[in-house]
Amino acid sequence: MSTADAISTSVERRDGATVLMVDGVVDLATSPALEELLAELIDERPDALIIDLTAVSFLASVGLRILAETHERAGGTGKFAVVASGPATARPIQLTKLDEFLALYQTADEALAAIGTQP
Repeated sequence: MSTADAISTSVERRDGATVLMVDGVVDLATSPALEELLAELIDERPDALIIDLTAVSFLASVGLRILAETHERAGGTGKFAVVASGPATARPIQLTKLDEFLALYQTADEALAAIGTQP
């Protein structure tokens, strides 16, 4: 698998929130593109940012670092959430105790409901 097809992303704007869906492998080879995209999304100053890792098949330690840094860059507010439900994503997040400060949800809809931008 080449770097080009190891990861794909798509962005949706839903209910005032930006949802980034990531598909594939998050590792040293694919992380620069993911970091660049996240920087662009944060620069847009969305009301809420959700990273959906549901379709990620492998989350390397660099991916965990990116999640922690994105949490900080997003201001550490409750307006940043991660969707991770499978063993490839939720387990490393829980084992490294990132779930103690990252808002972790099973689905994007749950994350939107919890941190949604609606008053």
